[in-house]
Amino acid sequence: MVLKPEPLTAAVEALRGADARVILLDPAGRRFSQDVARQLARRPHLILVCGRYEGVDERVREHVVDEELSIGDYVLSGGEAAALVVTEALTRLLPGVLGDAGAAERDSFARGLLEHPHYTRPEVFRGWQVPPVLLSGDHAAIIRWRRLMSLWRTWQRRPDLLETGDLSPQEQKWLDRFKQGVEPSELER
Repeated sequence: MVLKPEPLTAAVEALRGADARVILLDPAGRRFSQDVARQLARRPHLILVCGRYEGVDERVREHVVDEELSIGDYVLSGGEAAALVVTEALTRLLPGVLGDAGAAERDSFARGLLEHPHYTRPEVFRGWQVPPVLLSGDHAAIIRWRRLMSLWRTWQRRPDLLETGDLSPQEQKWLDRFKQGVEPSELER
């Protein structure tokens, strides 16, 4: 199935204003990322177009759409799930949505790193303890631990992100130590 140009074009024209950007969710589009989300979140009006099965008539892509986005290297039956991903990522970046104005800057990918581990109560569950530094009340030590664990988690799970990550000189030193086989617990002191 290919979506016909008449209803899609009519729908976009009914919504489109002078400041609107029309985006087709499609595997051929540029890869969606946190940086792209930040760029799009600054736009005042977005229209997301979702194909189904084989997509949309090529004339819609050529004459109605401003940009194409892909959420990854796989194929979905329709663009609705991709539109939901884009909407969720953008909404979190809008002022007032998260409640804490700086929360989005501390998320995974905000600086090119994964976020640190999170813990809650109880302090001990099935013998598994919350790291003592998080219970210490020493805010500087907690911030240091979070930075260290963010870097460790990224190095362990997504080292590709470190190629473009925004590392401080201290984080670069920690990374160099990880490469020498040093564990985070040895650097916490």
